[in-house]
Amino acid sequence: MRLTTKLSLARRIAIGMILASSTSIVSSVGGPAGLETQRSCHAAEEESISDARMTPTVRAIRRASPAVVNIHGQKTVRTTAAGMVGANSQDSFRQVNGMGTGVVVDPRGYVITNYHVVEDVNDIRVTLQDGTNTHADLIASHVRNDLALIKVHTDKPLPTIPRGTSEDLMVGETVIAIGNAFGYYHTCTQGIISALHRDVPVNETQDYVDLIQISAGINPGNSGGPLLNIDGEIIGVNVAVRVGASQIAFTLPIDQVVETVTEMIKQHNAQRVALGIRTDGGPRDGDGVTVTDVTASSPAAREGLKPGDRVVRVGSTKVDDQLDYVLAVLGSEPGESIQIEVQRDGQDMMFALDQSGRLIAKPQTTEELAWSVIGIQAKPMAASSMQQLNRRLGTSYGGGLYITRVRPGSPAAEQSIAPGDILLGIHEWQTARLKDLADILRHPEMQPGPRAKFYIVRRNQTLYGHLQLAAQNGRSTAKR
Repeated sequence: MRLTTKLSLARRIAIGMILASSTSIVSSVGGPAGLETQRSCHAAEEESISDARMTPTVRAIRRASPAVVNIHGQKTVRTTAAGMVGANSQDSFRQVNGMGTGVVVDPRGYVITNYHVVEDVNDIRVTLQDGTNTHADLIASHVRNDLALIKVHTDKPLPTIPRGTSEDLMVGETVIAIGNAFGYYHTCTQGIISALHRDVPVNETQDYVDLIQISAGINPGNSGGPLLNIDGEIIGVNVAVRVGASQIAFTLPIDQVVETVTEMIKQHNAQRVALGIRTDGGPRDGDGVTVTDVTASSPAAREGLKPGDRVVRVGSTKVDDQLDYVLAVLGSEPGESIQIEVQRDGQDMMFALDQSGRLIAKPQTTEELAWSVIGIQAKPMAASSMQQLNRRLGTSYGGGLYITRVRPGSPAAEQSIAPGDILLGIHEWQTARLKDLADILRHPEMQPGPRAKFYIVRRNQTLYGHLQLAAQNGRSTAKR
């Protein structure tokens, strides 16, 4: 079951495990500690340094560190059951400061990090390697795999992380971690791969599979940062440390990270653009992207794309793998023409996929919206029933929706929501009436974001989870 009790909402601590991000209710230790030292080191001329000092480790760090960013921000944590469903009493909330790390995977400012680093952070602040402070937006996320993609506000191309593979890793090989450890920007540590294919449980709703175990020092604030091989290539994303143990930490393998991030961007793109093609390709640079299917009457079909075409460029972005492709499409705007270059039978061909011929679907009723976007049928709880529930639980909930049916395969079903559950709220708003639910699903904050927290009562427990909202039929759809 993916629901968890609300009392653990502000904690992502396993029994004996802790995620490698940092959250505190006091100011972060997050001044640019050590930044001037790092700048002065990087300012030294390489030719003035002896070969003995310019070790492979130094070269690896210099190669990768420009693409590592430090992430920090403040979030509001709802500490009481009433706060979790919209109450505004002073003791229902507290402000916490958190920090983490990210890696730039696209020069336009797209950064991969852990989801728990940016979860519920309204203002994501980012410090680049050169000391520039800026902000970022959450683009897409995958809670179960604890990954997120953010877009940094930047007016200049950013250096990108050199990407390796986790396919051929060896126990005993040297690895390097870079991260925002305890707020000390760009802290570098070194160790070895201690073991491969570790499965690590974190809490009731979170477990990691097929992790890399390392001996390099990982501390709070390292979450989302890169694990490098001795060539300075990212081979993993650091995520957790073993509490009470030294030199035991865990990393998500980069091939798993790229696969997950690619899929979540692909789902995000499907809600924004309608090109009408499916593609396939491997997770690494050079694996290529091939068109596997073209939807009839789509922009791709009208322009003449065919299965088997190899995509080599989208707009001005060169495409070497699936992540390149979905990131390139992510940079396009809904409705605009997208230039795609493909190779067919040894020849380069250019296509302009025009999305302008799109229709706005008929607005949905509240019942249709709840069924299509979440996958539930529900009815308001009677006032007397809510009074009995509040007396039983010692709560003061203002109302809820009694769920009578759940659509198989829907976002609600994926989160183990079941008939008989009482939906109390989504995001920061209560769901006392069906109109409340419709207003929430049509709210601008819900439209672009793919995930939303929900709160339910099941028997004598208040639980929470995260919904991967489906695309609404009221949004733009391709003309057929």
